[in-house]
Amino acid sequence: MAKTVFKYSNGEVKIVWQPELVDVSADCLKFFKAKEKPWITEGSTTEKIIQQVKKCPSGALSYVIESV
Repeated sequence: MAKTVFKYSNGEVKIVWQPELVDVSADCLKFFKAKEKPWITEGSTTEKIIQQVKKCPSGALSYVIESV
């Protein structure tokens, strides 16, 4: 069975979301709005995005710094 992976970028950091790993009780996805554009709460900096991803206990979210 293929895993579903979504990738979202703000141009500085790429967020990788693997929904199969989401713990429905986790609050980590409340910061992100995967079905909406923009996909992240307004006014968030790259550092805030990274901090939020690091709080995700399920491992469903990860990030990659994009090269300039």
